[in-house]
Amino acid sequence: MYIIIGGGGDIGYYLTKTLLNQGHEVLLLEKDAARYQALSEELGEAVVRGDACEARVMEDAGVKRADVVIAVTGEDDDNLVICQMAKRRFNVNRTIARLNNPKHEKIFQKLGIDITVSPTKAILSLIEAEIPTTRFVPLMKLRRAGLDFVELRIPAESPTIGKTLREINLPRNSNLALIVRNNQPIIPNADTVIEEDDEIFALVSPEGEDAIRKAFGALG
Repeated sequence: MYIIIGGGGDIGYYLTKTLLNQGHEVLLLEKDAARYQALSEELGEAVVRGDACEARVMEDAGVKRADVVIAVTGEDDDNLVICQMAKRRFNVNRTIARLNNPKHEKIFQKLGIDITVSPTKAILSLIEAEIPTTRFVPLMKLRRAGLDFVELRIPAESPTIGKTLREINLPRNSNLALIVRNNQPIIPNADTVIEEDDEIFALVSPEGEDAIRKAFGALG
């Protein structure tokens, strides 16, 4: 697979190394001369000096045969330009953009970027998941499926404690994938009984998130 990466910061550097180790053909574009020099000493021909926001640079990089273009600069505007140009001008099948400001996510979605990755949201989710009082944590958005992967912690006052899943009125657009109880995984079925402090991992549509939180009493 041929992958072009725009932005040679830490994320671009480690991403390039990882993808090269996986056997992919990778080209990293970095516009800053000093940074390019430092990267090229380690990555060799896998890095080229140039601004991925410029069509000529992308064309010279062979964007027309790229399977994926990934934009991971420190500026959301640049990441949007890189992905939009790859998608609309050069018909790249798949574009992935780093989101530095989570507020820009809807704009990127509306403008057709295939995948957005927000380090800020990812870190927040990891931290929230480790806070005992947190009852609902969005973990991942599966855009193609139109679903979110979420975690719920069952509070002591939940009306579902002692009930089987069969007895709980779950929203139709949700699917329980896993329950973790006392650090042990449980694959849930209709006869699984809910207990206090169960950690429930579920796939649910964005519209169904409030309903599943109410169903398990995880509103905090």
